[in-house]
Amino acid sequence: MEKVDIMLEPAREILLQIAAFLPKLALAIGVLIAGWLLAKFARFAIVKALRAVNFNVLTERAGLDGFLSQGGIETDTTGIFGMLVYWLVILAALIIGFNGMGLSYIPGLLGEVVRFVPKVAVALLILAFGAYFARFIGNAVLAYCRNINIQDAEVLGKLAQYAVVTFVVLIALDQVNVGGDIVRESFLIILAGVVFALALAFGLGGKDAAAELIDRWWPRERNKNGD
Repeated sequence: MEKVDIMLEPAREILLQIAAFLPKLALAIGVLIAGWLLAKFARFAIVKALRAVNFNVLTERAGLDGFLSQGGIETDTTGIFGMLVYWLVILAALIIGFNGMGLSYIPGLLGEVVRFVPKVAVALLILAFGAYFARFIGNAVLAYCRNINIQDAEVLGKLAQYAVVTFVVLIALDQVNVGGDIVRESFLIILAGVVFALALAFGLGGKDAAAELIDRWWPRERNKNGD
């Protein structure tokens, strides 16, 4: 009899561990179901709220929705915000569930993802408002150059817009800690190289072209005798 008890002792320990684990598993499943329902409601609420304040109009005018559509993404920027909120709630529910089950190492990994999601949301906000502002600046430069009769007004407007967009993208990348100093320094090196190349071209062999370009942008008044 004692031998039988000794043989059954490991099985009894396993059954006790399973019995102790099942309530934790049931609680974790309940938390996940509640988190899933809350995530769906949060996504619905954030999308409705953003559309109520016409955020989708801003992203459409900024060109972000068109960019996503060209990339084969069916949803718009507002939908992406809703998806980010959805997964943020799901990840929070997973962390609570795994903590309840005593698996402390998994919530640590998920916590890093949870801390990253708000950074992505802020980066998207920066891109949305920055792209809209860049288009506004480009249109303002275009209107001003046309008013003073500069022939290449559209080119200057696009250059102003793209310059603002570039800085906005750098700010957004810095927000999500992508690239960091390497991206900023590379951009500054490229910008300095372009400026130096243009200056060298105008200085060495482009004097006549520069004079012609300046004359096109700011035509000099000529007298009646044609001097």
